Amino acid sequence: MTSLESFHFLRPLWLLATIPAAGLLFLLWRRQSGQGWRRLIAPHLLEPLTVRTGETDSRLGPGTLLAVFWLLAIVAVAGPSWQREPSPFADETSAIVLALYLGPTMDAQDIQPSRLERGVHKIRDLLALRRGAPTALIAYAGTAHTVLPFTTDQKLVEQMAAELETGIMPREGNAPEEAMRLAVRLLEQAELSGHVLLITDSILPESIEALSDTKGRAEILALAAPPDAPPPTVGPPAPALDRPTLERAARALGGSLVEVAIDDGDVERLARRLERQVATGASREQVRWQDAGHALTFPIALILLLGARRGFHVRWEG
Repeated sequence: MTSLESFHFLRPLWLLATIPAAGLLFLLWRRQSGQGWRRLIAPHLLEPLTVRTGETDSRLGPGTLLAVFWLLAIVAVAGPSWQREPSPFADETSAIVLALYLGPTMDAQDIQPSRLERGVHKIRDLLALRRGAPTALIAYAGTAHTVLPFTTDQKLVEQMAAELETGIMPREGNAPEEAMRLAVRLLEQAELSGHVLLITDSILPESIEALSDTKGRAEILALAAPPDAPPPTVGPPAPALDRPTLERAARALGGSLVEVAIDDGDVERLARRLERQVATGASREQVRWQDAGHALTFPIALILLLGARRGFHVRWEG
């Protein structure tokens, strides 16, 4: 669509103000041109009685100034527009907060080399599919803490994630709701539109109600072997995948549960879901147009200065 085809007024009802403006300007024109006297004075006497000096003709008449001022003001207030405002969904990738659980069960080796190390590998694979996306990193257990605020430096995120260990958390526990609250705050503070990815091996049933109250949207990447898998022979004891509870948690967060895979199928699924959510936001977004009326502020101000400058005067005839 060309600029001419898309040209319109955001507030077209203001154009109705041109009707009284036209009437007033017509009256001013009649007065300046002597039309009002033509009905009272004979034509052969009106011409010599009308003052029309070169000085007067060379200056802007009040009617001309008023006409231009009124027209520009009406057009400015009506909001001429022909360009759309940039969409916050225009980027290919939205922001994401990675919330990594660091409870002691993440050292279990039912998933090789361990649940935590596999989670770090999946972070790297996901970032490779979402290059340039603003990414923040959170670590949580009984409390949640910001490891890295939003950055587009993929290598830095990978390095920081690789340094995380289960023993560094100040309080034991499993509080994904604290991670969600922190993630929502990070998005709000950065004024970004994005999503949260919980990378965990379990969520307690009592946390589900709290998760639904966090006002955040998240996907869950589950890092635990299914119940029918052989139990790990090394590492700490850890419960198997509790699929029903994790699915309930995902629904409470408005997202989905993705189980860890040997290949890249899990991160590819996550990346597709994030892309669909961005596309859905773009399709639901109301089209906004740029208001170009402010560009008329300078000529309007110039006319006001001309009318107010010292020594400026016009002659009203009639």
